[in-house]
Amino acid sequence: MTGPAPFAPDFVEELHRLFHWRRDVRRFRTDPVPDEAFARALTAFAGAPSVGLSEPWRVIRVDSAGAKAAALANFEAANAEALARQQPDAADLYARLKLAGLREAPVHLAVWCDEGTTKGRGLGAGTMPETRAYSVVCAITCLWLALRAEGLGLGWVSILDPERLRADLKVPDGWRFIGYLCIGFPEAEEDRPELEKLGWETRRGLPAIETR
Repeated sequence: MTGPAPFAPDFVEELHRLFHWRRDVRRFRTDPVPDEAFARALTAFAGAPSVGLSEPWRVIRVDSAGAKAAALANFEAANAEALARQQPDAADLYARLKLAGLREAPVHLAVWCDEGTTKGRGLGAGTMPETRAYSVVCAITCLWLALRAEGLGLGWVSILDPERLRADLKVPDGWRFIGYLCIGFPEAEEDRPELEKLGWETRRGLPAIETR
């Protein structure tokens, strides 16, 4: 048997352009996300690889005004603490960064890893249980790129207290928090990360690869 035919050069070029234009979006329009586009992106999420085919991802759509307000309050408290930890020369720049689109993004997802799942019968996770969480990150990456292909953006909010979020969303104790995702149409198209544009940090470029 032969494998699938190589993808056309034009597709490969477009794929790399998609990688380049994937952004962690913090500035959203409030327009609703089309159901069909969102469904296609979720299909990409569901098709992600997972250790032992365990599919340990658990997703909560944060839709009610109360739940969204709780997530925003959580972020604001955690962000204030993060600002207080900054060195004086970085605090002013940190305070000017927009680090979440919680107020504007029309779709919010809280993504968790069920570390106690029996699906997959422990294959691979017996020696490296953290691969379940890695599997969820792979699924989020698939979702991220699929959304970008639809003209939508995703912002991954990590400045949150996971245990406070767990309590607010009534999440089981056996689930590990992976990411809070804001989804919607970007306010503007950007080909560079905002943190890079504003001088917070720079990219290293290609990774250094050592040989043994």
